[in-house]
Amino acid sequence: MFWTMIRGSLFRQKRKMLMVALTIALGASLAAAMLNVMFDVGDKVNQELKTYGANITVIPRGASLLDERYGVTDGEGVSDQYLEEAELGKIKTIFWAFNIVDFAPYLIFRAGVNRGAETTLAGAWFSRSLDLPTGETVVTGMGTMKNWWDVHGRWARDGEGAEAMIGSIAATALGINQGDSFTVGAVGREMTFQAVGIFNSGGAEDNTVYIPLRAAQALTGQAGKVSRVEVSALTTPDNDLSRRAARDPSSLSIKEWETWYCTAYVSAICYQIDEALTGSVSKPVRQVAESEGAILEKIQLLMLLITLLALIGSGLGISNLVTASVMERSSEIGLLKALGALDGSVSSLVLGEILCTAALGGALGYGLGLGFAQIIGQSVFSSPIALKPQVIPLTAALVGAVTILGSLPAIRLLLSLRPAEVLHGR
Repeated sequence: MFWTMIRGSLFRQKRKMLMVALTIALGASLAAAMLNVMFDVGDKVNQELKTYGANITVIPRGASLLDERYGVTDGEGVSDQYLEEAELGKIKTIFWAFNIVDFAPYLIFRAGVNRGAETTLAGAWFSRSLDLPTGETVVTGMGTMKNWWDVHGRWARDGEGAEAMIGSIAATALGINQGDSFTVGAVGREMTFQAVGIFNSGGAEDNTVYIPLRAAQALTGQAGKVSRVEVSALTTPDNDLSRRAARDPSSLSIKEWETWYCTAYVSAICYQIDEALTGSVSKPVRQVAESEGAILEKIQLLMLLITLLALIGSGLGISNLVTASVMERSSEIGLLKALGALDGSVSSLVLGEILCTAALGGALGYGLGLGFAQIIGQSVFSSPIALKPQVIPLTAALVGAVTILGSLPAIRLLLSLRPAEVLHGR
């Protein structure tokens, strides 16, 4: 009997119930879209930020020790500390290997250019195809890690060709233009390079001349050695656990350690890189890592606020529509009460009608929300938004809560109706 009355009431008020359903669908669509984007935005924001440089630097343990204890960052004891180039592929074998977007090794040294004053040079991978111990092949290097540089000319190539890239400040100081050839002399060796690109990074790199890593190793006599490695990794924003682990991993309990190790915190990724590379110390670039976390939290907060505002708007719309419906049906409700229907039964009848309408509007809104999420993903991130299963129960719960809260003013009005007054037209 109860469901028969609800079905009849819904069909009698098709137009009004359709308006309620559309109001709920609008709120549900925005909620579903924002929640899907919010849960997926972390990786996408991280991926976007990775185009602006590395967030982890790997250096030899000895050089790190001198820096931490004595503040020595250059000179004997620091510049003669190296990592093994042959081990670099192990970076892509750690637990969070898929979060390692790019990495590039450097061999930094000072040498004379065109038999003049000494200049800072760095041997590097520009675009290296690397065979991993897992049998996979990846392409990594400066070309993808620093693709935001403003380059006049083109990127240098690895291999046997003696090509180089020069920072804008260094090029001006050395009097070298794009396409010019120049010589580099170090420890009794000399090689000639062609400046195929002049770049402007807006940072300290503009004072540096970059040459292929193999050429730098030949000039310095350090075959198979690198001074440091820059790593670009997708990370999870820091929290208290990750900060405690960064200070001292041994201070964590077994459960905390497992949680930290199996979460893509920058400190956990650094720890795993140190496990993979002999004699290395990995350090997060704090400005980049903390900025990523702050930006991500602000974007997620914005998404949450938009969701709440959309639901509040839907709640107000539902309140007005349901209240108007109750007022129009006051005679019907008064008659039900006069025939003996309790307030609870009448309230359940009206609330059941609204919840049935909400289910229809919520399903429609969720479908529309998925479409909105893909539009946002393609227009903002140029990639689709992954559909998150947890959004379905969250959207359903939010729609249900908003529908009930929005119906409360109408229920209060319904409870205040007196059959004698209503039936006499008062």
